[in-house]
Amino acid sequence: MTSTRTGPVTAAETAVPKKPFYKRRAFLVPSVLTLVLAVVVLTDLPQDSSRSAQISNDTSVMSEVNGDIGPCSYALGESFNIYRDLYARSLTEAEQRQVPGLLTDDQAACSFTDDSIYQLSTITVPGSGSGRDLGQLVGTVTLWATADALSAIEQVQVLDSDLSNRHALKVLASDEKLLRSDRAQAEAELAAADKSVQARLPALDLVQAPASLPGG
Repeated sequence: MTSTRTGPVTAAETAVPKKPFYKRRAFLVPSVLTLVLAVVVLTDLPQDSSRSAQISNDTSVMSEVNGDIGPCSYALGESFNIYRDLYARSLTEAEQRQVPGLLTDDQAACSFTDDSIYQLSTITVPGSGSGRDLGQLVGTVTLWATADALSAIEQVQVLDSDLSNRHALKVLASDEKLLRSDRAQAEAELAAADKSVQARLPALDLVQAPASLPGG
């Protein structure tokens, strides 16, 4: 579909802005893990609860995780769909005009400025063995959102203006791998909690990043 742009894309428009230090993965990884460790330590008190109570507590944690990560997970899926449509040039001019606003909303949904992400990062976990596994899961899922998903959406924003931006395509491919890797890590931590409590806790509801995207 014909683009609504009337002039050539300038270098300034296609350049990928350098992320501020607090949005870079190298800063986010230790920061998120430190935050979650603090939560786990504060709640790591002796508990003489029954297995049924542990299962109930852990189920509540997973329900909260899924509820908090839901908007970001949806936003990431929407961004990937938008990118596919952009690459296929299947959007109408009216739809194309909506893309920047949609992507801005998607970006916000995976940022610490979003209340759901803040609530996710401050979930209180039980002090049981399974609770410690879930504490690690909370950290991993927070990282999945605020580092992996956020960066992927930002690359789609760049590609909305220039589908051939090689740097954005390279970073997006890397983000896809990180999304899959961190999702697998979170699922392994959930499996460890299942084993600890000897029950099947609610599944983790994260959108699956594609193995590859067109143009990558």
